[in-house]
This record gives sequence, structure tokens and C-alpha cells, in this order.
Amino acid sequence: MSKAARLDYGWVVVAAGALMTCVGFGTMLSLAVFLQPISEAMGWSRAGVSAAATLDFLCMGVAAFLWGALSDRFGTRIVVLSGSLLLGLGLVTASQAATLWQFQLCFGVLIGIAAGSFYAPMMALASAWIEKNRSLAVALVSAGMGVSPVTIAPFASWLITTYDWRTAMLVIGCAAWALLIPACFLVRPAPQGTDVAIPTAANAPQTELTAAQALRTPQFIALAAAHFACCAAHSGPIFHMVSYAMVCGIAPLTAVTVYSVAGVSGLGGRLLLGAAADRIGAKPVLVGGLLVQAMCIAAYLAVGQLGEFYALSVVFGLAYGGVMPLYAVLVREFFGARIMGTVFGAVSAFASLGMALGPWAGGLVFDNFQRYTWLHAGSFAIGLAAVAVALSFPTRRRPSLDLGRAAA
Repeated sequence: MSKAARLDYGWVVVAAGALMTCVGFGTMLSLAVFLQPISEAMGWSRAGVSAAATLDFLCMGVAAFLWGALSDRFGTRIVVLSGSLLLGLGLVTASQAATLWQFQLCFGVLIGIAAGSFYAPMMALASAWIEKNRSLAVALVSAGMGVSPVTIAPFASWLITTYDWRTAMLVIGCAAWALLIPACFLVRPAPQGTDVAIPTAANAPQTELTAAQALRTPQFIALAAAHFACCAAHSGPIFHMVSYAMVCGIAPLTAVTVYSVAGVSGLGGRLLLGAAADRIGAKPVLVGGLLVQAMCIAAYLAVGQLGEFYALSVVFGLAYGGVMPLYAVLVREFFGARIMGTVFGAVSAFASLGMALGPWAGGLVFDNFQRYTWLHAGSFAIGLAAVAVALSFPTRRRPSLDLGRAAA
């Protein structure tokens, strides 16, 4: 395959990855739209329904590490194909759940495991295919998560309004199979023995680490901690954004548009911050984005009108959407392509643990206080902690220099 052909097909892989993250994360995060209809129709508490999202992120975290390791060993296509089959199964079975525990098992466990198969493996594969514009490539794969609020969420809201929540979830499950299974066959491994797959002195470690050694370096610890705090900060405000807008008196379908605006802005943030990272480096862009994210979370304590929600959603989306792909860029720069699936899968596992806290905490706060004030205050504090951890990231030392310490 010529260099031009490799480059062209690399963007096909990026497009397939974007579709997978859109459908995978969009269906999982659509629970924010289903939250009130399911709670009212079934008589389940919001905390109980929200717990399915917590299970999603917990299971996705464990699964992301395992899927990443499997993609390094067996290739990405079989991993994403397995995840696609499992995603549709989870949605279809959850639509028929008769009890809360059945819903939590089907939506929380099956969909969580499935969603973990897309993000880390496809980010790793995209970074192996695309070298010159690597930050932009992984940003585009991650951008699927930003597109989902303007595709899956409005579609789910329309189906729920037209039919009911069970029909809506069943239709979305079947649509997930129809979209993802064909896309899996577009996934190909990056060519070997080329400059695409071989690390350079500027973007790879000086010595080859094993996965076990990499997971004990200061770089991994800092990235995992920063990603955990980043996701713990924004997951609650994102998941409960629709419900919070409705508490403030905004109509349900209009409240969904607030969530959609944040999603569109998140897409723009991924592209904007990804391009900026290619120019000035991933770490300074990451730190700046995390600081803006924390300030936006604090601003939720003061908003209440529709126009204010829209304005805040734009800035908040730019920040939380833009920082997400940068962790993959830093992993690729410090650990290389060979073990990236495993290492980024482990970083993503910590991120998923952070994501698991917000939906559950927000549901618990609302059930007890009938308001979200303490959710936003706590998330703001965690967001500042993410900034502090990101600042501590030891960019001047390569893993090779820490090898003796890591092995000790």
C-alpha cells in the first residue's frame, strides 16, 4: 500500500471509529433522556434508574482495559464486532425489563461492557494509521461522542414522545446493529514496517516498555488520575443536564436541545483543541481546557433561564469535549503504538470510574434535596483537582528514564 493510499484509508478507519463512538456512547448516554419517562412509567426512583448509568461506566472501565489488551493481541476488528453485537443485545433486552434489577443488568452491565470495546481500541488504531495530524485524528474518533447528543438523544426523545420508552429503546437497539456491524468490516490493522507504525524520537519512548512496566510509570499515574478527576467532575452535570433544565421550568423537548447544544459544542471542542494540540502540545491545551470546564460547572449554580443554559452549554461543551481526546495523544507520545491499546484502555478504565460517580451522585442528591446544588458544587471542586493533577504531569521525562524506578 502506497503512502498516499495508507493516508486515505486511515481516514476511513477514523470515520468508522467516529460512527462507533457516536452510536456506542450515544445509546449509553441516552439514558439521560429516558430517565424521567422510565421513572414515571415504572415507579422506579431516579437514583435507581441512574444507577444503570453508574454500572455502565464501571463495567465500561473494566471492559476498556480488557478490550484494549485484546485489540493489541488479536486485532481491533474482532473486538469492535463483539462489542457491536453486545450493544444491540443490551438495548433490546433492557427494553423488555420488568423489574429495576433487570433493567440495571441489561442496560448497565451489557451496554457498559459493549461501549468499552469502541473507544480505546479505535483511538489506538487511529493513532497508528495517522501520524502527521494524530491529535486531529483521535479527536475525530472521539467526536462521535459529541455528535451523539444531536443524533441519538433527539431521536430517542421523539420516539418516547410518539410511542413509549420501551418501543424507543427497542428501535434504537435494532438501529445500532444495522449501523455498527457493517462498519466493523471497514476496520483494518495499520500497515507494519512504515513510518505510520514506527515511533520517532519525538513521539515515542526511548526504550520499549512492557505493558506492566508502563502502568507503573509516573506518566501513567498522572494521566489516569487526571482523567478520573476530569470525568468525575463533568459526568454528573452532563447526565443530569436535561433533568436540571426541567427543574428550572424548561419544557422536556426544549431541555433536550440544551443537551444537544452541549454535544454540538463538544464536537467543535474536539476539533479545535485537537488542532491546537498539534500546534502547541497536548499538555498545555489539556490544562487550559480542564480549567474552563471547572469554571463552567461552577456557573451552573447561577443559571436558570433558557438563554443562559444555551450559552453555558456552548462553553461547557467546548471544554469537556475538547479535553477528552488529548489523553490518548499523551499516551501515544509516551508509550508508543505497540502497547497503546492496553495502556490507554487502563487510563480509560480510571476515566470510567470517574464517569460512574456523577450520574449516581446526581440522582442521590436530587432524591434527597429536590435540587442539584450540591452536585454542581462538588463537581466544581473535583474539576479544580483535575487541573492540579494535569499540571503535575511529568512531560520532561520519558518512561525509559523511569524504567528503573518503575521496576523497583
